[in-house]
Amino acid sequence: MAKGRADFELGGERVAPGTRRTVDLPVSILSDHTPVTMSCHVVHGKRPGPVLFVSAAIHGDEVIGVEIVRRLLRARPLGSIAGTLLAVPIVNAFGFINHSRYLPDRRDLNRVFPGHAEGSLAARLAHLFMTEIVARADLGIDLHSAALRRTNLPQIRLTPGNDRLMELGRAFGAPVILESRLREGSLRMAAEAEGVDVLLYEAGEGLRFDEFAARAGVSGILRVMRHLGMVGAKGVPRRHGTPALCGSSSWHRAPVGGLMRAYRGTGDIVEPGTVLCAISDPFGEKEVEVASEITGIVVGRTNMPVVNEGDALFHVAETRRPGHAEAAAEAVEAAREAAPLFDEDEII
Repeated sequence: MAKGRADFELGGERVAPGTRRTVDLPVSILSDHTPVTMSCHVVHGKRPGPVLFVSAAIHGDEVIGVEIVRRLLRARPLGSIAGTLLAVPIVNAFGFINHSRYLPDRRDLNRVFPGHAEGSLAARLAHLFMTEIVARADLGIDLHSAALRRTNLPQIRLTPGNDRLMELGRAFGAPVILESRLREGSLRMAAEAEGVDVLLYEAGEGLRFDEFAARAGVSGILRVMRHLGMVGAKGVPRRHGTPALCGSSSWHRAPVGGLMRAYRGTGDIVEPGTVLCAISDPFGEKEVEVASEITGIVVGRTNMPVVNEGDALFHVAETRRPGHAEAAAEAVEAAREAAPLFDEDEII
């Protein structure tokens, strides 16, 4: 044991400095008497430093975050860290098992924080996460993906006006940083109310693995840990380009129903008048084009070719300065072509 460095206590268990352990936090008992836990892997460094939590699958169908946490825990820089890493790959085990975004009562876990010890199942799970994980941390990184049948470009979302998060968001190095207001009941709002800043990482699609999203997520977390002094430079990938800072975004929706042919993808640069897609009726007799209304970068899009009137098709983030979108596009290409972090058997 390192002199002067105390054990890390979680769920009634003690993790000695320089060791790591998975701690199972009881959540509930299912109707068939099956116990459900929220498992946290604690990496407790020999040297003092900040406590960082990394969480995934608050929405049970957002499995890319689970893969990112798995890869992170195998990363070599974690062999000698300062401070403590709390990694929770699956917050919402109920949704994860059922391939569902929601809990069994159809509640969205990310709308009930900070929760309550005697509330609904969602409220109790949120309360457990807040008291056992967030309350012990100095900073958090929460991993998300797009919903089913949509995909997101790797991006960091953070609270407007928070200089510390902006600094850490730049260190993360995702192609896009999108300022996003806090939503009532979200983990970000509840955590920041307790003085714990949270970076939100969005990438990929629900119930799908995406190699680019996984690599960008692991690399970004390691860069943040490096920025915080938790790990050394060895084994931490360099940032590719400068993230584009976007202060707003908007969805372009289908003006009619029909079959959509997409002309643009995530990471593409658009400007007013750029045609994003065309929607035709099944006979090919009528066709309507959907064009961008702003200058920016495509950060999300639907993967469904069959659309109804009003469906969200393309999510475009508006860039603040000339040239930022082009810089972000170059960063996207550089990151996609970067050498993998792991051996070939780790590639999805």
